[in-house]
Amino acid sequence: MEPIVIVGAGLSGAVFAERCANVLNKKVIVIEKRQHVAGNCYDFIDENGIIVSKYGAHIFHTSDKEVWQYIQKFAKWHPYEHKVLSYVNGKLVPIPININTVNHLLGLNLKSSLSMKKWIRSQTIKTKNFINSEEVALSRVGNKKLYELMFKNYTYKQWSFWPKELEPSVLSRIPIRFNKNDRYFDDVYEAIPNKGYTDLIEQMLSNPLIEVVLNTDYFDIKKSLPKESTIVYTGPIDRYFDNKFDVLQYRSLRFETETINTESYQQAAVINYPSLAVPYTRIVEYKKLYGSKSNKTVISREFPTWEGEPFYPVPTQRNRDLYEKYKYEASQIPNTIFVGRLANYKYFNMDQAIKNALQIFMSEFMVSNKYRNTY
Repeated sequence: MEPIVIVGAGLSGAVFAERCANVLNKKVIVIEKRQHVAGNCYDFIDENGIIVSKYGAHIFHTSDKEVWQYIQKFAKWHPYEHKVLSYVNGKLVPIPININTVNHLLGLNLKSSLSMKKWIRSQTIKTKNFINSEEVALSRVGNKKLYELMFKNYTYKQWSFWPKELEPSVLSRIPIRFNKNDRYFDDVYEAIPNKGYTDLIEQMLSNPLIEVVLNTDYFDIKKSLPKESTIVYTGPIDRYFDNKFDVLQYRSLRFETETINTESYQQAAVINYPSLAVPYTRIVEYKKLYGSKSNKTVISREFPTWEGEPFYPVPTQRNRDLYEKYKYEASQIPNTIFVGRLANYKYFNMDQAIKNALQIFMSEFMVSNKYRNTY
């Protein structure tokens, strides 16, 4: 029996490898072009004992009990409530927008959830069929000044497209608080693995049936693999087809990471900078995520770019139409399964990536529901 070959040692690939080895008892080869596992979740402990994420902040959050139970098997987790501030007009205000955000930026004096709801309703533009993200944002935030201060320029910095050029999905993710709740996420479960995400992925890949091959590009060895092997591909779908129809756009990030000789640098783990006058989109302070203890701290400034590792599929109509062509091509390839954010050209949160991999594993490999409760 030929091994199952998994392309990519990120979260989606690790879930698939773990399931194939532990449930199917099959030999698995994981091929990873980078020198480490965990993909963009990769983190490490620096010389000061601080866990640092090489590719930016990752916060696990979910309301899916099945996914939560599944990941408990591979790490111990500490509870964490993510809170984000945004630096606007010389003020640090909460995001998502809540009563305090509105009062501070617009000089209002809203005091209750009812007054906040009434104000939002008085400002919002009623639209049923959204064409772009600007329409979505204005339907939720309403006030044009608030939209421009908090979202319009930040979105342009992040994507290099204005909201009106992006599909509605981008800013439909914007939550609005009608109270003073400053939690970024509303999910039931929110936590950080005690030893970081690299350790989590290593535990998922720890079955002796799993062989991990690093520093190896799948396309360099593709022809040497047995033709009977089942391939689970988690990379960019256009790369798989050698950009046959054209190149899909992926937004990336460049990081400027700095160790600072102080115990704390900023008031929150993440502070956004929506102004176009500031070249980076946010600053992350990792100690506030992981709870590392040190008399120093590490920060990272994030600069969106078109160069580097692919992070985010760019949700424009042009890319959506192009992806549909690749999706059809993928459906015609025998013994090849396309899994994850890059292969599906869809923005997945971490829990969504796990769920996606679990569901595809079930549909592709399980002939019954026998293992559905083994998570």
